[in-house]
Amino acid sequence: MTELQRLLRAYDEHRAAGRACALASVVDVAGSAYRRPGARMLVTDEGQLTGAISGGCLEGDARQRARRTIQQGRPTVVTYDSTDPDDDLQFGAALGCQGVVQILLEPLDFQNPDNPVELLRRWAEGVEKPAVVATVFGVAGLSSEVGVGQRLLLTHDHAAQGTLPEQTALYPQILADAQAALAAGQPATRHYPVEAGTVRVSLEILRPPVRLTVYGAGNDVQPLVRLASGLGWRVQVVDGRPAQAQLNRFPEADVVRVLPLAQVETEPYDGSFALLMTHNYYYDLAVLRHLLPDPSTTYIGLLGPRKKYERLLDDLRQQTPDAAEQLQGRIHSPIGLNLGAETPEEIALSIIAEIQAVLTKRPAGFLRDSPHPIHPPLRADGPLVAEGRVDAVCGL
Repeated sequence: MTELQRLLRAYDEHRAAGRACALASVVDVAGSAYRRPGARMLVTDEGQLTGAISGGCLEGDARQRARRTIQQGRPTVVTYDSTDPDDDLQFGAALGCQGVVQILLEPLDFQNPDNPVELLRRWAEGVEKPAVVATVFGVAGLSSEVGVGQRLLLTHDHAAQGTLPEQTALYPQILADAQAALAAGQPATRHYPVEAGTVRVSLEILRPPVRLTVYGAGNDVQPLVRLASGLGWRVQVVDGRPAQAQLNRFPEADVVRVLPLAQVETEPYDGSFALLMTHNYYYDLAVLRHLLPDPSTTYIGLLGPRKKYERLLDDLRQQTPDAAEQLQGRIHSPIGLNLGAETPEEIALSIIAEIQAVLTKRPAGFLRDSPHPIHPPLRADGPLVAEGRVDAVCGL
């Protein structure tokens, strides 16, 4: 289950019980921080938390402020600044990150179909494509026509909805920047000049869950499905053996089904990541032959030694001479990162870690050996405005 799915479930439970809630969202970051813009936490008026906006160092203080936001009935922005390590360790939350984090706190109106959680729900239900949420989190200037907490949701088909008024002068600019962020797949913050100040907007990329199809329903697939499902990935398990492809063997999977060898070639392409773990040479060959002309399947992991892939490639070339070229950059064999994995659980970890590295286009080496920051810098056309700094006390 993804963070967003957990948040939506908790929101529904609190709404049904009549518990007032606030949403805490990371909207801007400068320097080092544990979470990036888009991290969210749901807070009830009783102090119950769902989600996280840091590694645990900000949650206690943010919880108290969120409860006050519920009482006051209006949004507010809190700035946590740990750029002075000595001052932070002595007086602040002891973040140790040497960065600035801005949190938007908003009371939630359960009756408003466009409140921030409901807006996210409309994208999350049945989502297959990325989207962008533009959130106003800073307004300076008396003539501004927009307010803190107003949002625009832009989906992949360029349909726009939300609470940001279309008639405002800034709407076309924010929409154009949201479209650019969606096309680039890169989050950003934007500063728009208004009379006597600026309007600050966070452009967050909403990414759909990873779709993973595992061909094979052996015992070694079970820990992999558990791990992938725990990350919120949508997992489908496919096998030609009815006794193995059973939902009770893979309760965490979204789909478990029997696919006889003779029917593999009729499978529709869905662009999911594919793992070949059948321990059956001819089934693997059929799947690989089927996926060969499908460029939307950008990752194909093959369990087994190099010699197995070399033999499979020789067989593929009999019908498709350029099979190696078609698989270039897509096939991963042997599968997984070099973690010295032996047990099924360790092998599952190495495979999932490799997929994550491919997703984020990272080399998957030791972070201590990387000269680059853990997270790429957030794109911004102006500095982070850190007025109203507060000294956070963990309090959890």
